[in-house]
Amino acid sequence: MREYLNIFFVILRRDLILAFRNKAELINPLMFFVIVIVLFPLAFGSDSALLKQLTSGIIWVTALLATCLSLETIFRSDFEDGSIEQFSLSRYPLTLLVSAKILAHWMTFSIPLIVIALFTGIVLSLSSQTISALFITLLLGTPVLSLIGAITVALTIGLRGGMLLSLLILPLYMPILIFSMLAIQNAAVGQSITAELYFLAGILVLAITLAPIATAAALRIRLS
Repeated sequence: MREYLNIFFVILRRDLILAFRNKAELINPLMFFVIVIVLFPLAFGSDSALLKQLTSGIIWVTALLATCLSLETIFRSDFEDGSIEQFSLSRYPLTLLVSAKILAHWMTFSIPLIVIALFTGIVLSLSSQTISALFITLLLGTPVLSLIGAITVALTIGLRGGMLLSLLILPLYMPILIFSMLAIQNAAVGQSITAELYFLAGILVLAITLAPIATAAALRIRLS
């Protein structure tokens, strides 16, 4: 067990180092996220009431699209240098190695995205209840985006099909977006968001359980 934990953290540390060395791939999706959010206040002008109603939805949709832009980085470098073949032939479970890579993607991309989203909500004068709901839904939802995205990336690895990846993955993201928006809307009017958070937590547990297995299987299919 200790050996498996050691190799998990070795892969995690390796991917974190590689991500921070290649800053362009890390920063570009985050810059897209910031630029799109900044453009909406310019478009709506001084209509602050309308802007407050739409801000949380804008943040979530933009976060979803920015995640799509960053997903290819999970396995691309490993596929290009042949590391994926070595992972699949190693004596360690491929699901374990895949889990470490997905966690590294979430830590390097989604955590900064959540921080930027909260800062944006404060700047745009969202209520404290809305900001709290936005934070919790992003905290529960962004890992699911990485986990589900890893499956589709594994299926399309080597195809260089950014549009194909988006078409495959966006329908799978809809439940996360729907429950997150329902929670934020309920929080804005002072209603309970417990049910929506339970649904998001359930989806997260299901994704953590099944997504690494499905991703490992998809990688073996692509390599066969």
